[in-house]
Amino acid sequence: MRVLVVEDEAALRDTLKARLTDAGFTVDAAVDGNEGLFAGLEYPLDVAVVDLGLPGLAGLEVIRRLRAARKTYPILILTARDNWQDKVEGLQAGADDYVVKPFHFEEVLARLQALLRRAGGWASPQLRCGPVVLDTRAQAVQVHGAAVELTTFEYRILEHLMLRAGDVISKGELTERLYDQDFERDSNVIEVLVGRLRRKLDPQEQLHPIETLRGRGYRFALPRDAAQ
Repeated sequence: MRVLVVEDEAALRDTLKARLTDAGFTVDAAVDGNEGLFAGLEYPLDVAVVDLGLPGLAGLEVIRRLRAARKTYPILILTARDNWQDKVEGLQAGADDYVVKPFHFEEVLARLQALLRRAGGWASPQLRCGPVVLDTRAQAVQVHGAAVELTTFEYRILEHLMLRAGDVISKGELTERLYDQDFERDSNVIEVLVGRLRRKLDPQEQLHPIETLRGRGYRFALPRDAAQ
């Protein structure tokens, strides 16, 4: 998952970037409102964290302009303003949630994960598609009740595919969600990772959880549990 952090306080911005990276996110950081607006418009994001008291362009205006540009990814406000009027104004501007400083990182992480689940149509932290279960809190995967050991990048690909189970996701989109730097579009890194995922999830080649659609990308093909 790719997250944008718009925060002018350097120490906090660096801490959030480091801890979100450790939690499995690909992180873009912006130091003011103008930079944050550019990143929010141009980068392929899954979620954004925006401070309200930003230099250059206020956080509320950043959010309003992103929504006016039809950017629909979830936005979490992170700010020292704790009165209810600021909360209402932020939500009315288009934000999806609100955390007041000082905060515990674990709360921010939990709220981001919840926003991402809801954006993908999931109600539970456990994503269940047939016998495959991905726990977004523990970052653990099981197939038929047995744990499956995945590398960090394998897990990131599977999480992205399962959050949007049934959707076709291009190789370019997966690359942009996994890496900060640019990779050659003809790189076979994604193909290798998807191939390893298939072997780990489906060693007997009975489930066929990940489909390849030639020229279009990949799709997690197992249906979501009805309860989801």
